[in-house]
Amino acid sequence: MAVPPPCRPTVDHHHVYQGNRPGISSSIMGKSFSKPPSNPFKESNFFKFNHTTYTQPPPEESPAPRPSIFATLRKPPVVKPTDFIPLFNDCISAAASRTQEYLLFQDPEVKFHPSPEVLTQVFLMTYITQSLGLNMTDTFNCTAMTPEQRILLGADWVWALLQKPTKNPRIQIAVQILHLPEREEAEENWGPPEGFSESIQMAQKATGNKTMCERLVDFCASVGKDCYALFLFFGRKNDKGNIYGVLSNNFQAAIGKCDKIDRPLIENFFKGSRYLHTPSGMMQAIVTKKEGDPLTLMMKFT
Repeated sequence: MAVPPPCRPTVDHHHVYQGNRPGISSSIMGKSFSKPPSNPFKESNFFKFNHTTYTQPPPEESPAPRPSIFATLRKPPVVKPTDFIPLFNDCISAAASRTQEYLLFQDPEVKFHPSPEVLTQVFLMTYITQSLGLNMTDTFNCTAMTPEQRILLGADWVWALLQKPTKNPRIQIAVQILHLPEREEAEENWGPPEGFSESIQMAQKATGNKTMCERLVDFCASVGKDCYALFLFFGRKNDKGNIYGVLSNNFQAAIGKCDKIDRPLIENFFKGSRYLHTPSGMMQAIVTKKEGDPLTLMMKFT
């Protein structure tokens, strides 16, 4: 009996698997299947997410340019105590020049004689007007004395270098005007003492027998070394048309060494002086001096 040949699977050549071509059906062992597409994740719902759509915000406005690092390193200028000196010099020049016109004036009819009080007021008012125009009163102040204060303190006015922002006086200069002897004698004979007010008479009694120069020295000594006595000479014996000055914070050293502090004693300072400072030089020496050191200067203001 003949043995039949072994069974072989029948292949359908029309459905044979051909490579990786998508969409082609194949059958193996009588079971047919379809080839998946080449990108299996493209159509899969498993990997689909519900993405939220975000809108990109509009660009912000261009911010202001940032300052340069070098600009931040620059500090605002610091006001130096010497910044007011040129302005002070301008005020003094104007006041001294205006006063000098009266010192040199000669009335052909000999009817006009500027009194010491008028000369003092001309200098002071000219200075104040000039300082207000230069806006320097917040730095360097000027305070005129009342008649009573003038008798008690011996000062016609007081200059003060002010601290910022408190405006407390850091340096003070108390000024007394010394006139030519003939002018002072004429003013003393002009009005009788009875014409003075009661407050002025009381101030005169309170000063005792001290001279006006000694009252000024006492006042400055009571304040300290940062208070200077400045005697302005409106004319001197051999030079009646110019204004000179003697400044010191050490006049009290003369007290006890001489009979009294008066015009001749102060004017004697010029004999040993070889150099006369200008108003700006005087102020420069004051603000650069070491605290507590004595300082004595002679100046010419015209």
